[in-house]
Amino acid sequence: MITNLKQFFCTSLVLFFCFSVTAQEFDRKKYNFNSDWKLKSGDLAQAKETDFNDKNWQSVTLPFAFNQNEAFKKDITQLTTGIVWYRKKFKLPEGITDKKVFIEFEGVRQGGTIYVNGQKVGLHENGVMAFGYDISGLVKPYPAENTIALRIDNDWKYKEQETGSTFQWNNNNFNANYGGIPKNVYLHVTDKLYQTLPLYSTLKTIGTYVYASNINIAQKTAIITAETQVKNEFPATKTFSYEVQVFDLENKKVADFSGQKTTLNPGETKIVKASKELDNLHFWSWGYGYLYTVKTILKVDGKIVDEVATKTGFRKTAFANGEVVLNDRVIQMKGYAQRTSNEWPAVGMSVPAWMSDFSNRMMVESNGNLVRWMHVTPWKQDVESCDRVGMLQAMPAGDAEKDAKGIQWNQRVNLMRDAIIYNRNNPSIIFYESGNEVISEPHMHEMKSLRDTYDPHGGRAIGSREMLDSQEAEYGGEMLYINKSARKPLWATEYSRDEGLRKYWDEFSPPFHKEGTGGTNHSNVNGSKVADASPYNHNQDMHAIENITRWYDYYIERPGTGKRVSSGGVNIIFSDSNTHFRGAENYRRSGEVDPMRIPKDGFFAHQVMWDGWVDIEKYRTHIIGHWNYTDAVTKNIYVVSSGDKVELFVNGKSKGFGTQSKQFLFTFENIHWESGAVKAVSYDTNGKVLSEDEKTTSGTPFAIKLTPHTSAEGLVANGNDIALIDVEVVDKKGNRCVLDNSLIEFSLDGNATWLGGIAQGPDNYILSQKLPVENGVNRVMVRSTLKAGEISISAKFKGLQSANVKLKSKPFVSKNGLAEQLPGDNMPSYLEKGPTPKTPSYTIKRTPVFVRYATAASNQNDVYKSYDDNELTEWANDGKSNSGKITYTLAKPAVVNEIVVKFTGWRSKSYPIRILADGKEVYRGNTEQSLGYITIPLKPELAGEITIELTGTNSEKDAFDAIVEVDPNKELDLFKDKSAANAKGQLRIVEIEFYKKNEN
Repeated sequence: MITNLKQFFCTSLVLFFCFSVTAQEFDRKKYNFNSDWKLKSGDLAQAKETDFNDKNWQSVTLPFAFNQNEAFKKDITQLTTGIVWYRKKFKLPEGITDKKVFIEFEGVRQGGTIYVNGQKVGLHENGVMAFGYDISGLVKPYPAENTIALRIDNDWKYKEQETGSTFQWNNNNFNANYGGIPKNVYLHVTDKLYQTLPLYSTLKTIGTYVYASNINIAQKTAIITAETQVKNEFPATKTFSYEVQVFDLENKKVADFSGQKTTLNPGETKIVKASKELDNLHFWSWGYGYLYTVKTILKVDGKIVDEVATKTGFRKTAFANGEVVLNDRVIQMKGYAQRTSNEWPAVGMSVPAWMSDFSNRMMVESNGNLVRWMHVTPWKQDVESCDRVGMLQAMPAGDAEKDAKGIQWNQRVNLMRDAIIYNRNNPSIIFYESGNEVISEPHMHEMKSLRDTYDPHGGRAIGSREMLDSQEAEYGGEMLYINKSARKPLWATEYSRDEGLRKYWDEFSPPFHKEGTGGTNHSNVNGSKVADASPYNHNQDMHAIENITRWYDYYIERPGTGKRVSSGGVNIIFSDSNTHFRGAENYRRSGEVDPMRIPKDGFFAHQVMWDGWVDIEKYRTHIIGHWNYTDAVTKNIYVVSSGDKVELFVNGKSKGFGTQSKQFLFTFENIHWESGAVKAVSYDTNGKVLSEDEKTTSGTPFAIKLTPHTSAEGLVANGNDIALIDVEVVDKKGNRCVLDNSLIEFSLDGNATWLGGIAQGPDNYILSQKLPVENGVNRVMVRSTLKAGEISISAKFKGLQSANVKLKSKPFVSKNGLAEQLPGDNMPSYLEKGPTPKTPSYTIKRTPVFVRYATAASNQNDVYKSYDDNELTEWANDGKSNSGKITYTLAKPAVVNEIVVKFTGWRSKSYPIRILADGKEVYRGNTEQSLGYITIPLKPELAGEITIELTGTNSEKDAFDAIVEVDPNKELDLFKDKSAANAKGQLRIVEIEFYKKNEN
């Protein structure tokens, strides 16, 4: 009897224990799958097999491109291509049986075949986008060992296996080919009732979608909806409840709401959703990366069986009246067209998440608000980084320099679909870019339908470069030129294409590089040769001045200046890039920072000009260059300032006020250098001091100074984390010696590997442990190993006091190839700019005077085209000088003070004209060439009619002949009318606007 009782009791305990285990909540897991990989170049036929011997292969931690150490050493066309293999052994966690297991790759380059335990899982070939596979049926439970292997081919001419077609964006001009697995990899373990992953092309699933509607910025409220795709892979029907929890940036729960109970049959997939109005919301904004964590939870019988955490932000957008509106405030686009590779020397794009923040945050610090990634979708790490730092993004799919058709168009559509689904929860994405050049209206409609299908509530405009008269595109804008609209926003997708090394201050500073000297062996993308490479071999001072000159065109046509406005533009590029170049070096040096993100003067010029959403909101001044010359030097001093006037002082003595040009540039001619200090003070029109800048003469080089940078959590011993170390040559007071170019010799001891930096010289000093400072400063990198511990970096140069800096890497826990600490975990958001201001971002500068109708001596049927708000139409006379006349009847008589006009052939053609107000001459002269619009001041005269009249023959001279990207005769004269260059009696108007002064 006692024995039976004991058996019953023991049996009951076992049953109770078993019941407790099955009733426990299942903890869905996302693992960092970057550790413990092996890498080998060459096509090794048996490398997919589980028992293949990879003992002597290179050990790497992902992300790691097999050729990344060539970044900036070789030009883009010479980067190594070929077939490589990656392999890894791993074990599933203990207790994982009868669960779903998914592998997620953020991307491989170019085509990758994936094998698990010797079995082919799939093939992914677009070289850009994230993808994943269900490997549940192939992996073995603990303690069995599993093997994953990838064969990857990054040939520039890689062809899709099914179609035989190349990919348009696998292009050796702009898409640096860092081959292999240059992005992160994850392993997901879920229950059989689970929320899907947003990996459409391979899994045909769309994941979770969180969005805000009914947004009231003033009241800080919005309806938050979380919808998620759920799949049931149990053999039985499952009924579950759906709950949503919202956590703020401090991880405090701010909302908890539920959807309806749902029943799924075996194999069935459904989208479930829940909504609730939330109050006291913090809206994501420029420079204010406020993010929420939204947890979507599935429960069966009250127990959690699946939980997904989505980090996102809420903001309100509008795109109308030629303006972009963020959180009810107009924002003019000011930023950069950045190569999507966003690369660094010797590591390419494969940097830790904190370095993505380091770089992208600098764009915000320069007062940029938009990054337009070029040609291909950015990797998730950069997308999430922009969320954190508060940088708006334009996200392309994949393209080259033109529209596509057939298979290549389908490839682009599929990539855009996948990119939208994968990135639709990232609030920083504001624009979807469907092409780097104009695409057809049917193609634009097709892309727009993707947005409307998969991201109907995201508040994002979809468009393409150009698309000026498109009825489908929701934004557009040309390369190089200035566009305006009263309807959809038009912003320049890339402008200011000049190049220059950080090393060259000016002609008066070592190494005394004469402005513009240095050739090129490179051809342009369009095949033309660079006849004059001087714009691509600037000194820093002239490069900065070019940036000022180019931005001015957008500033004067900003919101507030009329009915038709420019919504801004993005400068190409932010950081020097291992891509298409035209100067003396083998990489692109258009950046406002160098490849190590050390600023050039152009960085500070933008910081001055862009400090505001539209109008200037914080006044700044920056002296271009330095103050370390010799007594023999007398030179122009250039100051960039947002003040109305600027006064220069040398050692406290005024040198007068500078000559203002292009709004922001102030020139002080023939200033004789004196050791001490130069100071620039800016004032408003009433003489009130607004801002100032001062530069002093540094002393004799005395010592080397080292300053380390790591993530906020320190350097992690995962084999992939990186520390940056600034190296400066300073005088006895610690001031940087800005003319020093000493060749510093570095030594490294401890648990790290040397990556180095970049400078002008043999192989650009890539991976060298000897590296010169340039203008007194440079930056180097070291990478952690898998062993935590002390790291010592020393620097020396004969005649200078040596320096040493010590770091200590922290342990990183990875077990059986899996780690729970995800890349980007615990990265802080940056909130320095604060929430969106409630005040207007601009004041009205002038009042438009509208045209009632127009008449002309010839081509009367086309006169409307000269004021139809369509830059792809024009009015032109018949080519005879005596018919070069058009009269505009105003809606009502007005005193017109200014005419803003875009003449056909604006870059090269000058029109001799006079302007009449009710028959009285109010202007006579030759129109200036421009990159778009010109403003013509008129003598004030009350009139009901304004007449533009040709007074002579046209003259033709390209005022921007250094811009070699575009043939002015072919591209700028509408309808590609090459004969127009030789026409002498033409009057051709694309768009004309009339303005009067604001009435007080």
